[in-house]
Amino acid sequence: MHKRQFLKNIVLTTLGTPLGMVGFAKAFELKAKSQTFELAKDEDFWAQIRDQYLLKTDYINLENGYYNFLPQPLLNKYIEHIKEVNLQGSYYMRTVQFDNKKKITARLAVVAGCSPDELIITRNTTESLDLVIGGQDWKAGDEAIMAYQDYGAMLDMFDLVVNKYGVVKKMVSVPNIPKNDEEIISLYENAITNKTKVILVSHMINISGQILPIKKICAMAHAKGVQVIVDGAHAFAHIQYKIQDLHCDYYAASLHKWLSTPLGAGMLYIRKDNVKRVWPLLADGEKDPNKINRLNHTGTHPVHTDLTINDSIDYFEIIGAERKEARLRFLQNYWTEKVRHLPRIIVNTPADANRSCAIANVGIEGIDPGDLAKRLLKEHKVFTVAIDYANVRGCRICPNLYTTTKELDHFINALKQLSNNG
Repeated sequence: MHKRQFLKNIVLTTLGTPLGMVGFAKAFELKAKSQTFELAKDEDFWAQIRDQYLLKTDYINLENGYYNFLPQPLLNKYIEHIKEVNLQGSYYMRTVQFDNKKKITARLAVVAGCSPDELIITRNTTESLDLVIGGQDWKAGDEAIMAYQDYGAMLDMFDLVVNKYGVVKKMVSVPNIPKNDEEIISLYENAITNKTKVILVSHMINISGQILPIKKICAMAHAKGVQVIVDGAHAFAHIQYKIQDLHCDYYAASLHKWLSTPLGAGMLYIRKDNVKRVWPLLADGEKDPNKINRLNHTGTHPVHTDLTINDSIDYFEIIGAERKEARLRFLQNYWTEKVRHLPRIIVNTPADANRSCAIANVGIEGIDPGDLAKRLLKEHKVFTVAIDYANVRGCRICPNLYTTTKELDHFINALKQLSNNG
């Protein structure tokens, strides 16, 4: 190994010495009386959060939506759990595995705002929603409503039930910048017929970051006897809400996104009176159709990931849901406000604070989204993801708590240069 690379590696492994969970908590205690909005703008304070992460210096990462990787205190906890499970082996798996998962599920239910007997820990949103979509008692001619902007894996799952059962897919298109809630609600309402069984709706559209009025959509649908399946992959531990207040029938999320658990952790909420309606994906020993754990059998799986959910909740609660949401919304507004009205730049995400938080999507007229993502990385060392479908053409921008305004200034200048030079 060359000396320069060796030194670089040393720097990468020593950057950002973490405060640890105790020190981290004390840092927030010192700011307990600070106004949430003022704290959201305090770059010196959030630099302490940045110090919790080991970050690659090759690029600025503005694609945290796929996987919000772990800060060092959580990574250390995760490694400890791996070591402990490996030490105990079959003893752990046969004695306390299920009790631990039950306790963690109960704690997760408090954060989610639902009853523990309505929640299971899964591996991701896709598994959760596929279980619900595939587990319905479909009949030929049943209709399901969804949007072109919904996550592709969910639309693919509906294609399977279309082919298997003769279900009819009815598609709507959600405008990038809606006039009001009623415009969105009417899209779904106008698609309902007496054959409609379910509506799939995204709490936060993954390609644009737009937040949809879930509670109002659920109220409308239930008045017409239609169930609502909510894809909350990007909303959980990102914006503040309680599932019980949404009045939806099913809700799924990936915990490795905004809760920052290790990869392979998700959750599924099923309203208690709906549990018996869903067929399990895999057979289980539980025979009571009213118990949600009969839907939770996946065989042997990485239980150390489940254990780390508890630590991730600790970390989330130290930060505070309100403070986290405020910081994430501040970061998005910081850059979108500076480019939203510039020539050739198109922001595909509403400016209204009630309709977006951390995630936004931006495009440049005359530049293909794929080319824009490549040029941002190659010419400006900014990593994003290109989106080019369902009326959303641009790059999805997902900052995280460790993102600085200095990095966003660099990104803003990159957009200006690209829009000026073509």
